[in-house]
Amino acid sequence: MNSPVRHSPLPAQRFDAQGQAHVDWRMVLALAGPLIANSAIQAALNLIDTWFIGRISTHALAGMGAIHWLTIVFIGLLGGVGMAVQTLVAQAYGGRRFTRASQATWTAIWAAVFTVPLFVVIGLMGKRILAPFDLQADVTELALQFWQPRMFGAGLGSALWAILGFFNGIGRARVTLFINLFTLAINAVLAQVFIFHFHWGIAGAAWATNCATAVGLLLALWVFIRARDLSLYRAHLTWRLHWGRLKSQFQLGLPMGVMLAADLFGFSLFQLMQVKLGPVDGAASQVVMMLTSIAYMPAIGIALAGTTLVGQSIGAGDKAWARKLGNFVIVLAIAYMGSIGLILGLTSPWLMPLFVNTHDALSEEVIRTGITIMWLAAAYQLFDGMTLGSSFCLRGAGDATIPAVLVLAMSWLFFVPLAHSLAFNTGFGWVNFLPQFGFGAVGGWSAAVIYVCLIGLTMLARWRSKAWERIRVG
Repeated sequence: MNSPVRHSPLPAQRFDAQGQAHVDWRMVLALAGPLIANSAIQAALNLIDTWFIGRISTHALAGMGAIHWLTIVFIGLLGGVGMAVQTLVAQAYGGRRFTRASQATWTAIWAAVFTVPLFVVIGLMGKRILAPFDLQADVTELALQFWQPRMFGAGLGSALWAILGFFNGIGRARVTLFINLFTLAINAVLAQVFIFHFHWGIAGAAWATNCATAVGLLLALWVFIRARDLSLYRAHLTWRLHWGRLKSQFQLGLPMGVMLAADLFGFSLFQLMQVKLGPVDGAASQVVMMLTSIAYMPAIGIALAGTTLVGQSIGAGDKAWARKLGNFVIVLAIAYMGSIGLILGLTSPWLMPLFVNTHDALSEEVIRTGITIMWLAAAYQLFDGMTLGSSFCLRGAGDATIPAVLVLAMSWLFFVPLAHSLAFNTGFGWVNFLPQFGFGAVGGWSAAVIYVCLIGLTMLARWRSKAWERIRVG
């Protein structure tokens, strides 16, 4: 007589009647589902901002495109300690060290407080930061209107990121989902009020995000400290800053931030190239970027599930199971992004017109350009899923430094020069020592496809090398 199916204390593990361990895909999806929804909310937030700003003008949309990725670069770089929270919390949860989980969260909140002056300085330096890129004067002015207030409020986002990382790390992604939905609703209302009723223009979008994030942070803090079912974490007692913990958490989080910043800085330069090509290329690229976030952001949710599952398995002392779960998550991310990429390419003729002002003289050209480059953007989704799945599973294992170095090298030494060469005609780029082929936005997006294919294969090779099994985090 067969023994009954039993479940394991390891995450997403079940045993069949013969006692063989299998990945319980239902449990993986139960964790990934809310995380996917959370990331979809962030994608919706980006699309809402793009839709509102697209109603202003093509130049306003190009201005946002010039600064969008650069904004995320600085937030990611300075907010790296917050990224480490999910890894530390997941491993602490797997090892049943509950107060360590809440302490890691408070450490990241303190780090976010310390970054506020730095973000203010960066916000005030916006004009100098954009000066080397030689953009049109009106586009630069619109970009700066968004940049400064967005930087002033970036510390709020870093603190919120840390608390949501705690909930994700303990597998309570539904709490994260509720907080993000609440924040999204407030942002949508405030964007309408600030941009059009108060006539703040593109700056209104940034202030709406800041205010909504502040409200979301207060809600997240209240749940983190006061929720009765979280009492074993003793979050009301672990709030004091420990400099040693801050240093070790910084050592883990900084490479995570550098990896994100290196990749996104490459894409921010890429997007600035599209804006320099002209308002049409800049606006079309910004819309395509936001539409592909429909694939990218939910895939981050799948990848975040990998961070939690790998981290919890390692914390419980079973690296072989962590490897098996990681492989499952990587395949899931690839399948999802490849499917969504195909759908975006097929539906782009109907999607692009939704994000431009049809009364704008350049709108028809923006739509035509956007449909063309959407197919290139769709082509790299498959390998982007490989990148996300592999790198976030590595993050769960605490393997951040080598992946960061690899991404930094390939982004800045390969992708950026290649995009410059393929996009600009001779004499119209930023530098003259590179060959220039003048393929415009199509050339730039072709470079992006090549880069993402290479980085995806590299991250997968790093995961399969098992080097991460020798890493220990606090």
